[in-house]
Amino acid sequence: MADIKPFQCIRPAVEVADKVAALPYDVYSRKEACEEVEGKPLSFLNIDRAETQFDSSVDTYADCVYDKARELLDKAIVDGVFVTDTDKAYYIYELTMDGRSQTGIVACASIDDYLNNRIKKHEKTRADKELDRINHVDRTSAQTGPIFLAYRANEVINSVVSKAKEMPALYDFTSDDGISHKVWKIVDSTDVTAISDAFESINSIYIADGHHRAASAVKVGLKRREAHPDYTGEEEFNYFLSVLFPDEELMIMPYNRVVKDLNGLTTEEFLESLTKYFTVEEMGKKAFYPESKGSYGMLIDDEWYLLSAKETIMSEDPVDGLDVAILQDYLLTPVLGIGDPRVDKRIAFIGGIRGLSELEKRVNEDMKIAFSMYPTSIAELFDVADADMLMPPKSTWFEPKLRSGLFIHRIEE
Repeated sequence: MADIKPFQCIRPAVEVADKVAALPYDVYSRKEACEEVEGKPLSFLNIDRAETQFDSSVDTYADCVYDKARELLDKAIVDGVFVTDTDKAYYIYELTMDGRSQTGIVACASIDDYLNNRIKKHEKTRADKELDRINHVDRTSAQTGPIFLAYRANEVINSVVSKAKEMPALYDFTSDDGISHKVWKIVDSTDVTAISDAFESINSIYIADGHHRAASAVKVGLKRREAHPDYTGEEEFNYFLSVLFPDEELMIMPYNRVVKDLNGLTTEEFLESLTKYFTVEEMGKKAFYPESKGSYGMLIDDEWYLLSAKETIMSEDPVDGLDVAILQDYLLTPVLGIGDPRVDKRIAFIGGIRGLSELEKRVNEDMKIAFSMYPTSIAELFDVADADMLMPPKSTWFEPKLRSGLFIHRIEE
């Protein structure tokens, strides 16, 4: 019974959409964000990371930074960079990377569904990271970066999406990274009702990516409820901006690992220690990704090895059975001494988008050993969330990234 509703969208004027659309705020360091907005006055990153408008003496999280974000957003609306649709609608957002497309419904999800766990999570959030987006959403009174949600594919929604995509796109551009972005607006009232009713028949929605943005949006909504004790539940602050994708179209990329040293072992001692829980096969000099669950590529001393977990350590548990958990529990912790990977400085994580060459580069530069992973599946993610459990750190890497600035949801004037 998911409550997924159409909304009145603030969006870029068609002629500048490609210049406004920006990668999510959290993929950049402050230095990188400042470099990225240079010469790009329309990029939404100027608003999403408003500290770029100040010199380095101003703290990233200073009050004036969030005030600047509100000022820039309001000015962009007044200047016509953004237009405000007069009707409430759903939008379709298609991203194509390397010839593979995924198509989502842009809509607003209910904070009550989040609180009641109808929208399910699989990741812990950090209060410090939440606070930044709480302040940004609260001060701008707008949600500007959509939450990446997933659901089990639904024939009715698929049919409406297919029909809408037969019409000319509202936006159609290719970003600098080669990803194609297309947007359609669903205006037919029958189709709007069909989508709304279809989501009402879906019991569970899952956060794929954007746990901190979701938690922040919900906390701002609760804050607004406190400020409006007579709220009805229909106000915009009761909902948060999302893009919902069917599971059958999503691809999770591997999240690879590199480790700085062998925890005092020689290479021979290390390889011998692995044989208790893994079979170890020499594969030569050519980098590779493992082809099946329970197997790992490993690079050490310019040689690649295939590790295969023995049956004795495979598990049906939604978390313990994940490849990232098996590697952590039976190799990284007991052999390499990596206790808490969230804080241990000896381990680093490399998103699959960087490729195997990045693993080889790091091992040649500052790391001793690398592991190429078999990607976590969307079904595994669903199983963990359904069990009210949490994924180990750095379990999933989603590509392509949703652009910010294409859809804005004003939660209150």
